[in-house]
Amino acid sequence: MKMKRWKGAGIWACIMVMAITAPGAAMAAQEAESSAGQDVSIAKKVVHKPFTIKVVDAETGRGIPLVELKTTNNVLYYTDSAGVVAFDEPGLMDQSVFFHLSSHGYDFPADMFGNRGQAVQTTPGGTITIKMNRVNIAERLYRITGQGIYRDSMLLGLGAPIQEPLINGLVMGQDSVQTIEYNNKLYWFWGDTDRPAYPLGNFRVTGATSKRPQNGGLDPDVGVNLNYFKNADGFVKSLVPQLPDGAGIAWVFGLMTAKDSTGKERLLAGYSTHNPDLSAFGILAFNDNTKEFEQVVQFPSKDDWRHPGGQATYYEENGAGYWLFTEHRVPNLRVSASYNAIIDYTQYESFTCLTPGTAYNGAQTSLERGADGKLVWGWKKNTPPLTQNQEKELIQLGLIQANDPHYYQLKDADTGEAVEIASSSIEWNEYRQRYVMIGQQMQGKTSVLGEIWYAEAPAPQGPWTNAKKIVTHNNYTFYNVAQHKNFSKDGGRIIYFEGTYTNTFTNQVPTPRYNYNQVMYKLDLANPKLGLKPVQGTAGQ
Repeated sequence: MKMKRWKGAGIWACIMVMAITAPGAAMAAQEAESSAGQDVSIAKKVVHKPFTIKVVDAETGRGIPLVELKTTNNVLYYTDSAGVVAFDEPGLMDQSVFFHLSSHGYDFPADMFGNRGQAVQTTPGGTITIKMNRVNIAERLYRITGQGIYRDSMLLGLGAPIQEPLINGLVMGQDSVQTIEYNNKLYWFWGDTDRPAYPLGNFRVTGATSKRPQNGGLDPDVGVNLNYFKNADGFVKSLVPQLPDGAGIAWVFGLMTAKDSTGKERLLAGYSTHNPDLSAFGILAFNDNTKEFEQVVQFPSKDDWRHPGGQATYYEENGAGYWLFTEHRVPNLRVSASYNAIIDYTQYESFTCLTPGTAYNGAQTSLERGADGKLVWGWKKNTPPLTQNQEKELIQLGLIQANDPHYYQLKDADTGEAVEIASSSIEWNEYRQRYVMIGQQMQGKTSVLGEIWYAEAPAPQGPWTNAKKIVTHNNYTFYNVAQHKNFSKDGGRIIYFEGTYTNTFTNQVPTPRYNYNQVMYKLDLANPKLGLKPVQGTAGQ
């Protein structure tokens, strides 16, 4: 009986399958399915306006660039230079969505489970503003280079303060800025530059100009309109033609101006070439007609310390002008500000306490002392500079004594811990009546090369003693920092600096669009968090 019933049921099932798969039924089913598909397709074609998320500095109300917003299923968004995200995620509109919030140097209160973020009711065309607390003393302003600087703002129809908010000169990423005033403009030069069309870009210097703020340029709070030197295809041109050493990579550093033998002011730069190892050092001059650098001289040895590099600054001493360089991490190299001196490597001087003509040699190092026994620090030719670490070692060895002058032993103003400098930028500051250093730390607590410090000294070479951390990064690099003296406001009370934001030397995943690009910061020297003591002649005294 059971077998018969199952057989009967099987026969009826077959009949039903046949009926369903018959041509007419199949067509009907197909039409119904197609109709339903069209309905779904039509539904998909409905376009909604994105939801605007703006993240602002709780103190200033300004949008914060480089804030990461992460959903509970790990979809990542990053605010553009206006602090804006255009959120238009299918399936996550018209409902509550939780965003984890994080950003270098900024904080958001944690809930009882340790989550830092908040739930947002997303609506097409809607807007929400979220405040984050700034931990950094310096304020992050905007990204200067690369693609999509104001991507989300433009998607939302909000506009942007710069002329090229999406891509300029087909630049995707740029390394290490150098800036100088020349011919009544600001000239900008960078190292290796990425492009959209291929993973390899320009490795022989990229350049641009911009108007000075006082001559029609943008307020540095807002941004910089860069006018790149370009090829016919729109990508930035290489500014250093092939040099005699034949190396494929060229970089410029230590920008200077000086008058040549005809009395014409020239824009000069120290250069290095690589293949990929270091090949040569020398001096280049910018040709105003071809908009390219030309070789003036190649220095005799790539192993010699006498070559300009790092960031350069002009200063005067006893009525004479000098260009000062941070090629050896701290400001301990200079040359007379004349064309003939700049191109002659024997004219470069180091700031050192070594006996003239000698070099550092550990416990056997010879130090210069006067007849009174006092250590003689000074600018000396044909004598290598004394680095921060070498000075520290000589102190530990007792060759430099406790009552001797110490020039580069920076200490954290709060903890007294040593601060080792990896690179720095030095400028005279009228407001503080001091030389100001913006320095990048080596082996910081939160990042290997991402912690930025502020320090002051009465002379460009120092002594540099106390430092205050002003920018921090979490396992991310921010290197080759550069001050912009042409942007300073209120008599030097407000200063601006930038650096290269990159995951180089870390194990971090690159931040989309921001990685390997330049980011601008602003620092108010009247901020009480800096803990600066009043200086005679400072505004307000």
